Amino acid sequence: METLTTLKVLHVAATVVILASGLGLAALTWRNRSEGAASTMQRPWLFIWCLMLIAMLSMPFTGWWLVHLVGWPLGQLWILGSSVIYAVAAFSAVWLLVRLNRLWTSGKGNRTFNLALAIVSGVGFVAIAALMGAKPV
Repeated sequence: METLTTLKVLHVAATVVILASGLGLAALTWRNRSEGAASTMQRPWLFIWCLMLIAMLSMPFTGWWLVHLVGWPLGQLWILGSSVIYAVAAFSAVWLLVRLNRLWTSGKGNRTFNLALAIVSGVGFVAIAALMGAKPV
């Protein structure tokens, strides 16, 4: 397979993994909300959290490589905008993971703020997917 096609597949796959994992975790949390907020961090779901983090870490590298291979300048507004959105969404996702881990170990936490972090992260990654699909060059 050609390098550009391989990178596109990896980049899109990482996006799909992040969005599908986020939706799965949201559905699990909604279903188990009566059992307590710590049910999201059970061992079987740790694999999904790790998979999501690996996909989040791969996206900037595959994205930069794609932009480099295609020859687009990094100063385009949609590329800069998606980089800023990615930074905010990834930071809120990692912050949410830290807060959920603290909730799991100590039982203390603010559900409203956790929900806000999840919404910011989810909307951010959906916006990045929309920008990747539209590519307003």
